[in-house]
Amino acid sequence: MSVYESIREFKNKYPMTVGWRLSKHAKIIEKHLNPEEEIEYAFVAQKNDNPLDIITTFAVVLTNKRILLGEKRLLFGYFFTAITPDMFNDLQVKMGMIWGKVCIDTVKEVVTLSNIQREALPEIETKITEYMMREKQKYGLDKK
Repeated sequence: MSVYESIREFKNKYPMTVGWRLSKHAKIIEKHLNPEEEIEYAFVAQKNDNPLDIITTFAVVLTNKRILLGEKRLLFGYFFTAITPDMFNDLQVKMGMIWGKVCIDTVKEVVTLSNIQREALPEIETKITEYMMREKQKYGLDKK
């Protein structure tokens, strides 16, 4: 399944999640996929902490190697972020009256993904948490 098809599947399931120009954002992720990477889960969200800012849509993709975030800018260029398991610290879910947000705490920054339909939050949290726990164990990063 392609990045765009995965994102469309999520958007069809959770239509109240704010997301624009999905095919453009998906192309950014596909450009940075490594040959051995496989898509495990994909969704869209706004990468900001402001519920009124609905312009900064990002495609978010969990692969078997890392979490990828991509946004095609309106006129030229794009933004791309990769979060590897060794950079992941914690995950926080916040539910508001209309939308929710997921905050991914990394070694360098906190990535806030907002304007997500409330019903999608448990699914996203489960996918990211299970993914990170599994990946950290593979690389001996989960010290118990």
